Amino acid sequence: MAPESVPPIPPTTRPGLRKIAPYWYPYTTMAKGRWFDREILEIVSTEFRDRSVEYYRYALESGVTTINGKIALPGTIVRNGDRLENVVHRHEPPVTSTPVKILHHDEEREFIVIDKPGSIPVHATGRYFYLSLVEILQREFGYKKVYTVNRLDRLTSGLMIIGLSSQRAHSLSEEFIAGAVKKEYIARCTGEFPAGEVIVEQPLLTVDRQMGLNIVHPDGKHAKTIFTRLHYDANSNSSVLHCRPLTGRSHQIRVHLQYLGYPVANDPVYSETKIWGPTLGKGGIDTTPSEERSAPVPPPHLPSSSNPEQISTTAAGVAEQVSIVEGEEKPKLLPRETGHDIGMGSPVPLSAEAVGVITRLRNMKDEDEDWSRWRDVVFKAKGRLHPKGMKVKPLPPRGKRERGGPSFTPDSTTSGAPTPESEPETPEPIQLTESEALALLQPDAQLASSPALKVPPAPDAPSPAQRDKQAKAQVEVQAQNDGALYCAECYLPLHPDPPPERLYIFLHALRYTTSLGVFETEMPEWAAPGWEWDRSQ
Repeated sequence: MAPESVPPIPPTTRPGLRKIAPYWYPYTTMAKGRWFDREILEIVSTEFRDRSVEYYRYALESGVTTINGKIALPGTIVRNGDRLENVVHRHEPPVTSTPVKILHHDEEREFIVIDKPGSIPVHATGRYFYLSLVEILQREFGYKKVYTVNRLDRLTSGLMIIGLSSQRAHSLSEEFIAGAVKKEYIARCTGEFPAGEVIVEQPLLTVDRQMGLNIVHPDGKHAKTIFTRLHYDANSNSSVLHCRPLTGRSHQIRVHLQYLGYPVANDPVYSETKIWGPTLGKGGIDTTPSEERSAPVPPPHLPSSSNPEQISTTAAGVAEQVSIVEGEEKPKLLPRETGHDIGMGSPVPLSAEAVGVITRLRNMKDEDEDWSRWRDVVFKAKGRLHPKGMKVKPLPPRGKRERGGPSFTPDSTTSGAPTPESEPETPEPIQLTESEALALLQPDAQLASSPALKVPPAPDAPSPAQRDKQAKAQVEVQAQNDGALYCAECYLPLHPDPPPERLYIFLHALRYTTSLGVFETEMPEWAAPGWEWDRSQ
């Protein structure tokens, strides 16, 4: 049980934000199977959606990505056994300042029980590294090594059991896999949930990995959840529920509540009419396969990549027009630009309705950042990326690379193609040193300090309310960043700090019953009767 020394959060408090300054980070990985024989620009623009295709092309052309120690250009082909090194300027999104709490530490049995705040991812992923739970436990709490057993979504708060040895983590994981752990959650959903016990037993399938989207689908994995209403608040038209997931599928409680027609009240994905329409996916969606696809809809001020002649580098009078030289071949459209990347990671053919949901989800994500997306092309008028203070390890000697791989020749014309092991060895080119990289990527100091970094775009949203929101966001960004609207090192458009309460959802892991004991947290503040939240955003 949770110790009495852990106080509940007073209902009147609102946590602030926890942020860290941007930093250069060298990322290294071996090529994954699904990357083989594909161009690197097509890979990164399909696998990651944090930035525009134009930005990824610009970053590659800046020379910050290497394959086996050689600079990779947008058209470089990734082969089996390739080792990719990419230097990125990481802007970790803020998380709430609600602290991670250690509820129980059992040294003898080698595990801890913690209360994870919503907004913090468990593992380093995407844009998160230092603000991930594993890093926080190791760096701030002094645990040399931690082994996660159960994983909560970034937006979900609550109980987690962490092994302090691989053996303990393995035994606990087997309990979870076998369904021997009794899990209990608390959720606040939209509407007046029926009284009594409600059981949902619908299979779930992940249909879009980049967006993390799951739906009820006959080809999905078996999932069962039991819901019981605790109380209903008429003022907010929401109900607080006790939830018992008998299986452990991704987004299980969120999708099952949506299926019933009572989605988690502040869920940015499964409770959004812009994505699902007025019924919010109640009863599930059509699953009949379809080949229908459509390209993402760009903001009105940022033309589609299919017309690169029209893409301007900046706005508000500080830009110059970019045009394609007559006779020069236009860049080919990538799957992300045509919409054909939708479904690439799905285990089953998608229906037209599923494709529409994913397309609208992607468009909404872009629209949320619309006030600054035009500045994704500001780099066209700037210098190259310029990593500062980065430390990159040399490429390991032949035969000692992580996870192995075939041999390669240093000939740039092979685009990293493997060569037979029987061929004579050729000296392996080493990764760029820090001084070499800095010399190659040294920017023009005048460009780095250009006043253009502080020029606000003219509000251009389709409605007066949205234009007002754009203008206010620009003012907030400048106030938070000494007048700058762009990062001076990587030219990334900066964003205003989000309200802390928008960084988590009303879903909390309350109690686990295991072979090691029963562990629980305090009830979340938002579960209290009569609790209200700001729904104006």
